[in-house]
Amino acid sequence: MGHNSGGAGAPDVGGIAADRLKSFVERIERLEEEKKGLQEDVKEVYAEAKGTGFDTKIIRQIIRLRKMDKADRQEQEALLDLYKEALGMVE
Repeated sequence: MGHNSGGAGAPDVGGIAADRLKSFVERIERLEEEKKGLQEDVKEVYAEAKGTGFDTKIIRQIIRLRKMDKADRQEQEALLDLYKEALGMVE
């Protein structure tokens, strides 16, 4: 087998630098574990908010809206109002 041209002389396996591949896989695995931990933290915050009387469905909707560009959010809200009016949902 040849050697990786990356300079460290890591062996190639089927044309793949095994050490480099292993490094990428391990980094991704660590990040996935961190993500899992963060998801659990977010879940706990939602549970805490719900426990104090907040509606978590609305909080999730607000978070989605806050991630949006202002113009996109305004366009979506205008379309929602238009659809509600067309369906007779506006009082």
